[in-house]
Amino acid sequence: MAVSTQQLAEELQIFGLDCEDSLMEKLAELCVLYRQTEEGMVSELIAFCTSTGKSCLTAQILNSFEHEVLNKKLSKAWHSASKDSGHAGARDIVSIQELIEAKEEEETLLSAYTTPSKGPHKRVSSTPETPLTKRSISTRSPHQLLSPSSFSPSVTPSQKYNSRTNRGEVVTTFGSAQGVSWSGRGGSGSISLKVMGCPEPLTGSYKTMFQQLPDIREVLTCKIEELGSELKEHHKIEAFTPLHVPAQEPVTLLGQIGCDSNGKLNCKSVILEGDREHSSGTHIPVDLSELREYSLFPGQVVIMEGFNTTGRRLTATKLYEGVPLPFYQPTEEEGDFEQTMVLVACGPYTTSDSITYEPLLDLIAVINCDRPDVCILLGPFLDAKHEQVETCKLTSPFEDVFKQCLRTVIEGTRSSGSHLVFVPSLRDVHHEPVYPQPPFTFSELPREDKKRVQFVSDPCTLSINGVMFGLTSTDLLFHIGAEEICSSSGTSDRFSRILKHILTQRSYYPLYPPHEDMAIDYENFYNYAQLPVTPDVFIVPSELRYFVKGEHFEAGSLQPRMFWNP
Repeated sequence: MAVSTQQLAEELQIFGLDCEDSLMEKLAELCVLYRQTEEGMVSELIAFCTSTGKSCLTAQILNSFEHEVLNKKLSKAWHSASKDSGHAGARDIVSIQELIEAKEEEETLLSAYTTPSKGPHKRVSSTPETPLTKRSISTRSPHQLLSPSSFSPSVTPSQKYNSRTNRGEVVTTFGSAQGVSWSGRGGSGSISLKVMGCPEPLTGSYKTMFQQLPDIREVLTCKIEELGSELKEHHKIEAFTPLHVPAQEPVTLLGQIGCDSNGKLNCKSVILEGDREHSSGTHIPVDLSELREYSLFPGQVVIMEGFNTTGRRLTATKLYEGVPLPFYQPTEEEGDFEQTMVLVACGPYTTSDSITYEPLLDLIAVINCDRPDVCILLGPFLDAKHEQVETCKLTSPFEDVFKQCLRTVIEGTRSSGSHLVFVPSLRDVHHEPVYPQPPFTFSELPREDKKRVQFVSDPCTLSINGVMFGLTSTDLLFHIGAEEICSSSGTSDRFSRILKHILTQRSYYPLYPPHEDMAIDYENFYNYAQLPVTPDVFIVPSELRYFVKGEHFEAGSLQPRMFWNP
């Protein structure tokens, strides 16, 4: 279905309604998306503007028109198709679109046997040199690109999702939003995307469950020694004392927090596991009763000061805080970029009671409307914890469903020109469930999209025009929060403490032993799960309550940085 922006402009001029070129392109996209002719779309739009008392066409009015008029028409069509289907079963929006497309093909076939008209709408002739082709993929509706009926026997839309009343509601903000434009430039802006850290991409093989214990211990020991060296230099500490050497004077010990049993860490079960150089890897129980404030978790590298009179138990009196890495200093070229709009979304992109990917289709509509410069999409795309996945109710292989989702996002947002960054998740049922996780592979990526689509690993430090984004789809907040013990004399923000631990430990996953859902390859962990710099924006999806926070950390000077849990 070809749509003419010139004809749309002529129809609008008849009613004395002017429209900008960008809005005209959006109106043409709506014609294709909702299967409307130019005359029909303008008639609906004029009726809407008249009923709402609007005299000029803006982007906000066009969005309201789509949500209040066009979406309702599709919903009515779906209900009508459901009633008429009878024994054939209920039809969803995708099925309706497929029927419409089949009807168009039938009409095209019949028109081949008719006499071409002499009017402005001439029939396109079909010859072996110029065969009739279907509509371009880039102009197809995302509803047609993603067909849940092809891989799920149950494609009933989620009633709870469709009946929600808080669609588009802003639930939290950070900073002042006055005078800020939420529309990006799509592909017209100058964007520089660069993965920081290890120069080699994470594509190597894994030795899950075949790792040697000495290899794991080597990685943990190196972490203690490296962080200990930084802490020693920062706090001007002269030397460390071995853990098992009795001393009547206060001693300073370096080690890693551990638990003396298999249960959860508590204030009575804390032990300090020493480094190899000073303590030969031995451990000692720690008495925390003399510490007024502390926040500890297993795997945390710390320096403790206290008394160890017998060499068998440390009574801690002081805990030295860790030091975050310095911030990245952008070059002059990176600092010359204009304001950049970055949209971030995290999976799952289905509701818990349906596999129709309605949230994903809504997300694509938002991308096409707002045209962000960069879209960061974190997994899971096909959630391993979804009921239909756990019970194996899908009729298509998991890999095929994932590719269908990727194709929908990439082709459905092509008109926006936005750069797409895909981050995998350990809950992506088709992908490697090992941390750190390699990027997705998509051999069917069209050549025209290779410049704007990027697949990165989990975790990843991504530079967007010189601004550092720390990205991970692993639920750090939940994992560390479940193991942390804390004592504070004043009000203390739990989320800020955990995020500060991540920065001061300089690791995307400092917890050891890891959560039971984590399978960690420690050889790759050392190279790919460490923070190369302190990120300016740290994005951590979690099952815990959403938040956005701004924090100050001392790294040469006070600079504001932001944490985001979408």
